Amino acid sequence: MFVKVCGLTEPAHVTAAVDSGADAVGFVFARSPREVTPARARELAADIPDSVLTVGVFRDVPAARAAEIAAESGMRAVQLHGSYPREAFTHFPDFQLIRATALAPDTDIEVGAYGEDILLLDSAIPGSGERWDLTEATLPVGDWLLAGGLTPATVAAAIAEATPWGVDVSSGVEARRGVKDPAMIKDFLAAAKS
Repeated sequence: MFVKVCGLTEPAHVTAAVDSGADAVGFVFARSPREVTPARARELAADIPDSVLTVGVFRDVPAARAAEIAAESGMRAVQLHGSYPREAFTHFPDFQLIRATALAPDTDIEVGAYGEDILLLDSAIPGSGERWDLTEATLPVGDWLLAGGLTPATVAAAIAEATPWGVDVSSGVEARRGVKDPAMIKDFLAAAKS
């Protein structure tokens, strides 16, 4: 099970994610309580081993600018979150790509439809901690991540229900909005990987 821990802002939280077996860590470059600067992300990612994917997360940032920030901050992957058009994904030839979107009736759930390597399906309000209804959903096949409302207590059941390739967590491992809890990160990874 591939696990991404997103919205990291402090060295102790990055260490908790990496030491607990995270496959990817995300740094938010969008208006959010989890927002970091390119310089801060570069500093936080400096000691992350190559086996852990560093992901720059963008929402409402022009694609060309997102590519500049990702390069400046030393990210190896870019996550475009929201209503980016297909052509936006052509700006990132040197990065792995994650297309993050809410599941709606018109969502293209084919992995790679926009040229992305990984598809992430999130709740309607990203980072809100809101869980979405999986019971009626048609879900993708391939390298896709389930996100939205996952916590250490709920992730195992969500994986069993949706059978994703991986999961993504942010608010579900926070002591308070925007502030991660290292113990919750550890517990989430243990539950997801089990």
